[in-house]
Amino acid sequence: MINETILTTRSADGRIHIAPMGVHDHRQGLVIAPFRPSTTLDNLLQTGFAAINCTDDVRVFAGCLTGRRDWPTVATEQIPGARLADALSHREVVLDRIEDDEVRPQLICRIAHEANHRPFRGFNRAQSAVIEAAILVSRLRMLPWEKVQQELTYLTIAIDKTAGDREREAWSWLMERIDTFRREHREACA
Repeated sequence: MINETILTTRSADGRIHIAPMGVHDHRQGLVIAPFRPSTTLDNLLQTGFAAINCTDDVRVFAGCLTGRRDWPTVATEQIPGARLADALSHREVVLDRIEDDEVRPQLICRIAHEANHRPFRGFNRAQSAVIEAAILVSRLRMLPWEKVQQELTYLTIAIDKTAGDREREAWSWLMERIDTFRREHREACA
């Protein structure tokens, strides 16, 4: 199973990096598999620590993909680093081993600490739509433009029917990013 989360990592010189990341819940442990190159991968290899944050504020997912990475954090409890201040829950993990790959190495981690901070009230369809659109944005250079358009058409239905203010704001950031990509790659998006 893959859970869409927000990963917070710290560089060797102490800078906090926030990024959306699918985390595989596997028998061997939690598997984090960032694409190369990435700051998340660099930080995890340098320090060996990360915090896996669960949040229902989908603006964090959309914001990280549109240049809005300045989300409030607080210090983690058992590892050097930080977690989202507004996380519903978080897990602090330690890198145990690496299964290397040229494109997407797998980082197998163990849980050092976990905590719940607020109750999870459930996702509405718009929150799921924002997360799916954020994944599309992260793969605009990899996916055929026709697929992107089809997915957005479907996801827009959930936004129109169920979004609150936070989901609409997150959606608008993602649509701005997609519009910019479309203008910059007119031939591929025709």
